[in-house]
Amino acid sequence: MDWSKSQVEFMTRALEVADRGRGKVSPNPLVGCVLVKDGKVIAEGWHDHLGGLHAEQMAIHDAETNGHSPNGAVAYVTLEPCNHFGRTPPCTEALMWAGIKEVIIAHKDPNPTVRGAGIQALKDAGITVNHGLLESQAASQMHPFLHWCKNRKPLVCVKLAVDSNGSVDDRSEDAGRFTSEGCLDKVHYLRRECDAILVGVDTVIRDNPSLTVRRVESNRQPLRIVIDPNHRIPKSSKLLNDGLETLVMDEEFRTLPALLNLLGDKEVQRLMVEGGPTTIGHFLDQGLVDEFYLVQSPQTHVEPVPSNIDSKRLLDSGLIHVSNEQWGEETVSVWNRKE
Repeated sequence: MDWSKSQVEFMTRALEVADRGRGKVSPNPLVGCVLVKDGKVIAEGWHDHLGGLHAEQMAIHDAETNGHSPNGAVAYVTLEPCNHFGRTPPCTEALMWAGIKEVIIAHKDPNPTVRGAGIQALKDAGITVNHGLLESQAASQMHPFLHWCKNRKPLVCVKLAVDSNGSVDDRSEDAGRFTSEGCLDKVHYLRRECDAILVGVDTVIRDNPSLTVRRVESNRQPLRIVIDPNHRIPKSSKLLNDGLETLVMDEEFRTLPALLNLLGDKEVQRLMVEGGPTTIGHFLDQGLVDEFYLVQSPQTHVEPVPSNIDSKRLLDSGLIHVSNEQWGEETVSVWNRKE
């Protein structure tokens, strides 16, 4: 279908407002909605938090609150409206009730509870429905959700920080962060978008990390997972004493695929691996990594601990280099799994 410039602009805006729910709605996807009447935007909505209004419902409420009737409007929605009762009533019913005359959808919903049922319900009610406008952009925005719907296991995202020579630690010093404050902010933004964070027990023993989201706004904390086959996690560690959920796994690393299936059943859609090179190496060697952020600091360690992870190893694990980014003082090489 040929889309007009204004239609593209309206859906672009819907994608922009959808992003306001980032880090707050999982296991639900990011969704935005824009209501247009007589060629002008009369309302906007997005899914803001679990149990809250869905994007379509918020947009309808926004229109009515501001004195605009949604009757006869066109709804631009980034994901196919739901047609089932979950934490909220069906969005299809809200659109019908509001008198929406046309719905334009970016991406169909692959979730088994929807899968075209929303589109069909709208059509059965006499509403004009078209889909596919900025579909690839919507798919990129909700990639973890789509990956989980297809595979029923989380997308695996790895973050590894190294010094100028590829070292992950300096044995001449006590454990501590060697990257910049600006880089740390970026890491917490990344953590906020993940449902769980995994490390090996050696990281807990060496660093005693919290593995929480702290430097950015967030209404939830990720599940923390520690791989500890020999029961070495210190009883005094923060992960066992801060009141937040921590899952300690005593399986060997060869059971990682089973762990991912378990997490998928728990609706974990994006898993962040922040462990050391041994833990990360097991994920790479088993071809389980979907995203890799290799953070390189300008610092140089006195007694280095080599990561043994370079571009060749990433390529061998099925990843391709897609971009370079700057996180504070650090350069970040971004790798994704080949589609």
